[in-house]
Amino acid sequence: MRLPRLFTPRTVVSAHCDLPCGVYDPAQARIEAESLKAIAEKYQANEDPEFRTRALIIKEQRAELVKHHLWVLWTDYFKAPHFEKYPHLHQLFNEATKLAGAGGAKGSADPAVAEQLLAKIEEISKIFWETKQG
Repeated sequence: MRLPRLFTPRTVVSAHCDLPCGVYDPAQARIEAESLKAIAEKYQANEDPEFRTRALIIKEQRAELVKHHLWVLWTDYFKAPHFEKYPHLHQLFNEATKLAGAGGAKGSADPAVAEQLLAKIEEISKIFWETKQG
């Protein structure tokens, strides 16, 4: 069954959410990464097995959020001219998302790994804000 022309969209758009708001900010990834670091620190300081289990579950959820926010910036905000101006940007995002993943902060309870992730996010943030100035 085909819809009448009256009901077909005239313009098709895509965005990181259902509404192309144009709102992007690496702070979302940074806040979740700060949570990862704090959880890792609390995990290391606590011997209670139930607390540690809950901490790991929450840490893994936060790591997924970090990856999500980084992917949105990588795939939706940054465009070809940005990657031309900052040729290391793809590598930077790749390293950051891997640090948020199972081989990084998601799979580790070491606060130092979360700190490495925060450093990568800070590098991305500097580039992001440079692009917003131009």
